[in-house]
Amino acid sequence: MSGSVMRSRGLQGKPQGNAIRSPPSQPPRSKHASRQHFRHQCRASADSDARVPMPPGDESVRYTDSATDLAFIGMCRKAYGNLAGWQSPRSFDDGEESFRGMVEVSRALMRGKSAQEQRDAVIKGFPEVPAWFRQVFPYSKWGAELNARITPAFFEWLVGEMETVEVTLPDGTVQRSGVEIKRCRYLAESGCVGMCVNLCKAPTQTFFTEQLGMPLTMEPDFETLGCKMTFGKVPPTVDEDEGLRDMPCYADCPASRADVVPCHKLSESRE
Repeated sequence: MSGSVMRSRGLQGKPQGNAIRSPPSQPPRSKHASRQHFRHQCRASADSDARVPMPPGDESVRYTDSATDLAFIGMCRKAYGNLAGWQSPRSFDDGEESFRGMVEVSRALMRGKSAQEQRDAVIKGFPEVPAWFRQVFPYSKWGAELNARITPAFFEWLVGEMETVEVTLPDGTVQRSGVEIKRCRYLAESGCVGMCVNLCKAPTQTFFTEQLGMPLTMEPDFETLGCKMTFGKVPPTVDEDEGLRDMPCYADCPASRADVVPCHKLSESRE
C-alpha cells in the first residue's frame, strides 16, 4: 500500500458578541487571473533580479512513507545515481532522508548537461517499449481514463496527494482522464524549475506519448506547486509551452540565475 499524506487542520472559533468585523476584502482572483498576475511579476522583475520566491511551505503536510514507498524512492534514487555517476550519502531507510537524497542525485544528474541531454538521460532509464505495443494497444478513451485512475495509487510517493478529475480535451471530448496534484513533493523539495521540467514533465510526456502511444500533457503550476496531468491530450513542445515561457528560477534554487528568463536550465546551456 502507498504511504499517505497527512494534513492537520486547526479549528476556527466563531465571532463572539460584538466583535469588530473587518471590512470586506477584495474578491479572490480567478485561477487564470492569478496566473497572469504571477507571470506579470516575473516579467516585471526581469530588469533586475528575475528570480521569484518559492511559494510558502505547508507545515500541515506530513509524508508517511510505507515500505513500498521506500522501495520506489530507493529504486528511483539508484537509477538516477547510475545515470549521474554519483550517489548521495543520505540514508535509504528513512523516507524524508531518502527522498532528499533522490533530489540531490537528480541535481547531480543535471550538472554539465543541456536541457535536452538531461531529458534524454531520464528517458534512457525508462523501460524500452516494443513498436508492436502501440499497434496492439492503440489509444482509447478507456485507456486514458484507466491511466488517470491508477496514477494516484502508484505515484503518491513521488508527487504527494492527488486525485482523478474530469477534463475537457481540445476537441471537446469530456472524460475522466485528468489527475490533479495538490502540491508536488518533488518540486517542493527541489525548488528547481529546470528539474521539474527536464527530469519529470518533459521525459514523462515523451515516454507516454511516443513510447506508449498514450498522449499525456503535464501542466505544472509554479505559483502553487500543483500540477495537472491530462491523459489523451497531446503535449506542446517545451518551446511552445506557454506555461514555461516566462518562468524564471526560484530564488532559493542552488542553481538559480538572477539575470535570465525563462529559467536557464530550460536552455541548451550546459551550466
